[in-house]
Amino acid sequence: MTLRIGDPVLDAVVYTIEHNDVRDISVAHLSQNGRLVLFAVPGAFTPACSARHLPGFIEAADAFKAKGVDVLACIALNDAFVMAAWGAVNGVGNRILMLGDGNGAFTRAMGLAADARPFGMGERSHRYAMVAAQGRVTHLFVDEPGAFEVSAASHVLAHL
Repeated sequence: MTLRIGDPVLDAVVYTIEHNDVRDISVAHLSQNGRLVLFAVPGAFTPACSARHLPGFIEAADAFKAKGVDVLACIALNDAFVMAAWGAVNGVGNRILMLGDGNGAFTRAMGLAADARPFGMGERSHRYAMVAAQGRVTHLFVDEPGAFEVSAASHVLAHL
């Protein structure tokens, strides 16, 4: 079941790279004392994710901060090393926290896993953006399969 507005952010562990080491991090912890915008992509280095989704959030990172977002994060069903490499290739720097949900535990718990086996991609995530504050979901924008609209940076920003 997909989370709803007002639900607590899931206390699932995902992974990031910090000082060349894998570090586990709780998604719930990211929003406990502030405002989190987490956007999910089907996969690092995939066409729409690389050409439009991630770049939109990179370009709008300062605008998100200006609207009171403490943590801007990107998550995909890739490992933390792939996410770090994708961030590096795109010049993310410290603007966006790149999170790997390689085992899909967070994505499945969110109710937003997608079966991409027919395309040779295994399990993936639906494209979505979640806004949370003080540990609770305040906005959830889930795109229809194959679409890229409501999870776009411009759409999320317009609703903050």
